[in-house]
Amino acid sequence: MFRRSLLLLSSLALAACAQADSSDTADTAEAPALVAASLEIGAGVPFQDIPEEVRLRNVRQLTFDGENAEAYFSFDGTQLIFQRTEQADGACDVIWRMDLASGDTTLASTGTGRTTCSYFFPDDQKIIYASTHHVSEQCPAPPDMSRGYVWALYPSYDLFVSNADGTDLVQLTDTPGYDAEATISPTGDRIVFTSVRNGDLDLYSMNLDGSDLVQLTDRIGYDGGAFYSPDGSKIVWRAHYPDDPEEIADYQSLLGQGLIRPSALEVWVMDADGSNQRQVTNNGAANFGPFWHPDGERIIWSSNQGDPSGREFDLFMIHEDGTGEERITHTGDFDGFPMFSPDGRYLVWGSNRNPSHQANTNVFIAEWVEDPGS
Repeated sequence: MFRRSLLLLSSLALAACAQADSSDTADTAEAPALVAASLEIGAGVPFQDIPEEVRLRNVRQLTFDGENAEAYFSFDGTQLIFQRTEQADGACDVIWRMDLASGDTTLASTGTGRTTCSYFFPDDQKIIYASTHHVSEQCPAPPDMSRGYVWALYPSYDLFVSNADGTDLVQLTDTPGYDAEATISPTGDRIVFTSVRNGDLDLYSMNLDGSDLVQLTDRIGYDGGAFYSPDGSKIVWRAHYPDDPEEIADYQSLLGQGLIRPSALEVWVMDADGSNQRQVTNNGAANFGPFWHPDGERIIWSSNQGDPSGREFDLFMIHEDGTGEERITHTGDFDGFPMFSPDGRYLVWGSNRNPSHQANTNVFIAEWVEDPGS
């Protein structure tokens, strides 16, 4: 969610869910054959490694035009599902699948309305995403920036489930306001998502069929972008909790207009049932897109903390207790939406490196180097 807004923020500088056991490191795990093949003869083309990016090896560029991001692996590691916006006036985000052996892409959503935040079911036969197409086939208008840099919370977003090829579409949520940002536990039993159904932006979990709805967060503020840990026992997410009356009033006023101001987001973790909530980052920056390392103890995420202007986003990694922070990317532009492959051997993310046009974002994949010193 919010890819286009983050990319707009990035462009201003130029003119906004793994199953490995902790004992199986990225160097020893067996890779799915098609993913291994993709790095040699399959999807994308080689991109020159950046010397400072010691955790990334054999980088490949997978997309080359339009705007592409929020790419997430299938549970068998052979496919990606991602958002794409064509480079044309009035174009809207749609969901595509990519075969990592061949690079072939297939439209997975209806092609109408606006879609976001797609994810595979654990059997890889079904997908989930948020869409506005059931309200209107037209692309909803972008947010009004008269109140500063804001994200749009389109109230017509609901969650939909379909076969991976887009057939047999079923509406999973049907509540007034925003339902989006859904991901699924690797254990295959729960969906976590963001909803405004109670008047605030909170995290909820439910069974794969939409039953047994549980509210996980209840503080005033935005909770979103949640992912389960590899064993399904924990959740990582991004949050902004205004803590003074003026800030709370601004947040609630924007929310009433379907907007949110994302300038300060921190990374949080909790147990999967909503208990034991604790803050991981505390840098006052825009931190988003957190995802678990396959060891279930570290988190990789995107942040603009290193740029005084707030316009450069890089990937960082940190232990869930907030120690051992490490910078992963060094492009001087936008890097975000990281995800490890299910075996932990590869990282996929969105980046502005090698743009075909101003602020162009594409999907990249690289081998993950667990021990850069070896």
